[in-house]
Amino acid sequence: MANNDGATQPDDGMWMVRAGRGGIYADYFLRESVVAIGWGEVGEVDAQTPDREIRRLVNKAYPREKPKTRATWTSLVRRFIKDVGIGDPVVTYDNDSRMYHLGAIRSDAGRSSRKANGEDRQEFFRKVEWTAEVPRDSLSVPTKNRLGGILTLFRVPADASEELLQCAFQPAQNGAQDDEPPPASETDETDAIQEYIDKSDQFIEDAIAKLDWQQLQELVAGIIRAMGYKTIVSSPGPDGGVDIFASPDGLGLVEPRIFIEVKHRAGSVGAPAIRSFLGGRHEGDRCLYVSTGGFSRDARNQALGSNIPVTLIAMSQLRELLVEYYEALDSDTRDLVPLKRVYWPIRLSDS
Repeated sequence: MANNDGATQPDDGMWMVRAGRGGIYADYFLRESVVAIGWGEVGEVDAQTPDREIRRLVNKAYPREKPKTRATWTSLVRRFIKDVGIGDPVVTYDNDSRMYHLGAIRSDAGRSSRKANGEDRQEFFRKVEWTAEVPRDSLSVPTKNRLGGILTLFRVPADASEELLQCAFQPAQNGAQDDEPPPASETDETDAIQEYIDKSDQFIEDAIAKLDWQQLQELVAGIIRAMGYKTIVSSPGPDGGVDIFASPDGLGLVEPRIFIEVKHRAGSVGAPAIRSFLGGRHEGDRCLYVSTGGFSRDARNQALGSNIPVTLIAMSQLRELLVEYYEALDSDTRDLVPLKRVYWPIRLSDS
């Protein structure tokens, strides 16, 4: 099946290649036009390598892992190298911008090593031509569920793939009904728990995204208060680049003096906005910049090189802060994003 823009989709859906836990490698995927998985320590393998040899190499590279874990990793490496084909449609997710990126595989699998989070990461990669993007908020809840598995690599169901393509090339209505997420399908208990956690994280971010700009500002101020500070929230209208001011005494007579800017939009914040925000700050000031649409690479570099300490908080970090301080929030702030604690039974180790 092909859409009007020439994008071809197999009957069983496009490939999802997850950009690491929390989408930490999404910027790398997009910047280098690749998708990648780990487990490069197994060595050089290709489409002609027998399955049993791939299994042997995985077992050799990761002898301390459980047999079931090694079997899962073997399957993922084999699928990435053998089942994914040149021309296949592919999708990945950028948590910071809440954007699904669609493209097509343009190379056979290769193996490489790079620095990631201060460590050498051995991985398998494929070149990709990125062609479109779809905001998560434009998708229906059933499709969000189907895109929320925990596997690094999997086939997206055909109906979810179709909706992604429709939103990318034929923009349609926003997400549909507020269905409850389906039960986890994983048979392994640890995987099932992790799948629920991952989906919970995504649905909390969805709830934050539904707030209007003023509600988001109040949410951020409430979290700051839960952390032990007093806040002053700017009134609607020109604010001189500061939406929230916080300090231990609420007057700024006691350090730290914290200046907070809040942006609630789909697009990422760029370097000019960071420069403008920091332009009126002075030595001793502390700054937070919150953006539900994430930050460009240049914006992050601008923040890193600033003489004024500034912390950038994207959607995933905002969600983490909300969950961490939820019990300490005042009732008005909790009402903005109502959450319920869930307990899951676990088996104690026999050892």
